[in-house]
Amino acid sequence: MKILVCIKQVPDTTDIKWTENNTIQREGVESVINPYDVFAIEEALKLKKSIDNVEITALTMGPLQAEDILKKAIAVGCDHAVLISDKKFAGADTYATGKTIASAIKTKLADYDLILCGQFAVDGDTAQTGPSIANQLGIPQVTYVRKLYKCDGKSIYATREIEEGLEAVKAQFPVLICVLKGYEEPTRPKINGIIKAQNSKITVYSMEDIGLTPEDVGIKGSPTYVSRAFRPQNTRGECEIYSNCGTFAEKIKKFGGLCNE
Repeated sequence: MKILVCIKQVPDTTDIKWTENNTIQREGVESVINPYDVFAIEEALKLKKSIDNVEITALTMGPLQAEDILKKAIAVGCDHAVLISDKKFAGADTYATGKTIASAIKTKLADYDLILCGQFAVDGDTAQTGPSIANQLGIPQVTYVRKLYKCDGKSIYATREIEEGLEAVKAQFPVLICVLKGYEEPTRPKINGIIKAQNSKITVYSMEDIGLTPEDVGIKGSPTYVSRAFRPQNTRGECEIYSNCGTFAEKIKKFGGLCNE
């Protein structure tokens, strides 16, 4: 069974810098693995522990410094790592990003069963890249997954969050799954994993390697753009504090609300 885990480097700082195109500057900024993607890796590692012959490849798109997060993925248990990197990728929106990653999968990593992504990226919070990859590949997708609890070699069984509660689903391979943050402590790298990561060679693919043109990627390949980027103003105003107002139900009624108590 072959698993691809799509991860993203996000800034590990509150001092965000913006490019002239109102996109986040990533080069030269200290980065970490997106927290949701950490749990995508966790789900892949759980499958590797419970099933024989599982091979995990971590995949990311970004500048060359993104090799750091790929080595961290190898250190915790991933087998291989692939970096899609080209200066022409800069400024890509979620559509162009999904198209680029999907093209890399089609041309270089087509022998896969399962693709795992984090549901959100904390620097963008759009939840669009995973579904965009699935759409470009023409495969099913399952989003808002809380847990993968079974795999029979041909299908994956998952629990996903919906408005009414939890839903159990079954999806046949190949399939893309977007996972939420879990409650367990993520796997920490051990000394053998760190040594393996240091000695591992990261495979790097450019735009030409995956069969795309400048019109397909980056800003040129992005149908959307950020018109303005700014930090929100502190809008917290004054408040009044009330005490000794009775029970919770009485408080609600006093201030004009509804209560079923």
